[in-house]
Amino acid sequence: MVSPLLAKAAPTGREIVNVTPERAGWTHVGFRAVRLAKGESETVVTATRELCLVVLTGTVSVTIDGQTHAHLGTRKSVFEEVSPAAVYVPAGKTVVVLAETDAEVGLCTAPAGNTPHAVKVLDPASMRRSVRGKGTNTRYVCDVLPHDDPTAAHLLVVEVLTPASHSSSYPPHKHDIEQPPVETLLEETYYHRLNPPQGFAFQRVYTDDRTLDEACAVENHDVVMVPRGYHPVTAPHGYDLYYLNVMAGPNRFWVFKNDPVHEWMLAAK
Repeated sequence: MVSPLLAKAAPTGREIVNVTPERAGWTHVGFRAVRLAKGESETVVTATRELCLVVLTGTVSVTIDGQTHAHLGTRKSVFEEVSPAAVYVPAGKTVVVLAETDAEVGLCTAPAGNTPHAVKVLDPASMRRSVRGKGTNTRYVCDVLPHDDPTAAHLLVVEVLTPASHSSSYPPHKHDIEQPPVETLLEETYYHRLNPPQGFAFQRVYTDDRTLDEACAVENHDVVMVPRGYHPVTAPHGYDLYYLNVMAGPNRFWVFKNDPVHEWMLAAK
């Protein structure tokens, strides 16, 4: 039986996966991924939501209310050590994405809020890249739209590359209580990619009292929804794991709490 937290990808067709707040049973995060062949276009109306459009692979042009931003994206694979092209779009805009080459695009959304924001092309060269963890807990992070960037109202977007045989989002952590500065409430999606693509990985989502305890076997292009609880990920031997995280909540501030049972390893030599 497939976990209710797992959105399986469509193997063919334009729409790879689509997680709406209604489908997830929450309030804030929406995520959709689309494949575009060269010359194809996709139109998105933001309405009352804000959008971070991430060019996962390929090159596209993005036209917003008549203004075109051309030649966005250089990657052939999400596993390249290159930051993605991305565009932030506020509410009330019409966006047309035209594929200059075959492309894959992630559409990350959240409620826009009441404060006006402006369209912004996010420069890959300015995105913060970092290394987290050590040993087999090492992973490589690219902050596409972090919480200390005032561009957005609610959205946070980050890419993570986890090498084969490594763990990620680990030790297990959660962010499901709005109690800053101790912890903040953020819904989250994980859009998974595997290299080679026939691979798989594992993600567990669980709470302290185990009223939620789901283990998901994820394959290429699948999405895991994290409404609450801890959510570690493991990449098996032979398969590198990439994921695109989308987070949003009542406030745009990321503070997490580690599972105290496993926090000991942070102090281990």
